[in-house]
Amino acid sequence: MDYAGKYEHMLFELHDDGVLLITLNRPERYNATNEALHRDLGLIWRDIDDDPDVRVAVVTGAGKAFSAGGDMEMLERMTVDPEKLAIQLDEASAIVYNMINCNKPIISAINGVAVGAGLTVALMADISIIAEEARLTDGHLRLGVGAGDHAVIIWPLLCGMAKAKYYLLTADFIDGPEAERIGLVSRCVPGAVLMDTAMEVAQKLAKGPQHATRWTKRTLNNWLRTAGPAFDASVALEMLAFLGEDAKEGVNALQEKRSPTFPSAAG
Repeated sequence: MDYAGKYEHMLFELHDDGVLLITLNRPERYNATNEALHRDLGLIWRDIDDDPDVRVAVVTGAGKAFSAGGDMEMLERMTVDPEKLAIQLDEASAIVYNMINCNKPIISAINGVAVGAGLTVALMADISIIAEEARLTDGHLRLGVGAGDHAVIIWPLLCGMAKAKYYLLTADFIDGPEAERIGLVSRCVPGAVLMDTAMEVAQKLAKGPQHATRWTKRTLNNWLRTAGPAFDASVALEMLAFLGEDAKEGVNALQEKRSPTFPSAAG
């Protein structure tokens, strides 16, 4: 599989044991997702599933971030272009469902800030390992749109409804130790040993019984499939909100590095 020739903003390293290391590679933009990377984050899991040389995938980010969410220019276009929103809806769904349906185990090594579509990949991974100093937030309400992407399908299962509602409605940041404490991630380790830990877990899975591993993932993910209708609604409503004035203000506030004043909360 010629991954490098197909995926513009990812680096690939296939190890002899069948572990494929994927690095999101826009470090100058903190690996924020532009249109190309957003599309590719949905497509890559099908290729991995079809590749007989890959047993386990490990995904991390280049530089200081895992992925700092949506590229500002892309988000701005989403507030004025319904056709762009339709594409984004399909791609956001593809990221989640293709990760669920990929039979190979996926491990995320969350090396820095994780937001938006990057957070989707980080938390939809079958095993998520975060550096102590890394921080994450769903962040949609900071933009003035509903928590779409992945949150509705998996946060209540990972950390319970009370914590899911608290962090999704406040959009507060969560550091590595707190993410592990509430069950949002599998493990939290010092940043200096993050990649060694992730690769050690990946190698253990790569040496294990492959059919049993994949069938275990497949059956466990039926819990996620039952939440599919709720997820579908959340993504649709997220995209609808991008056409409102709150989203325009949210994007402007992010660009201007200030707190938003949402029109719907005025007066």
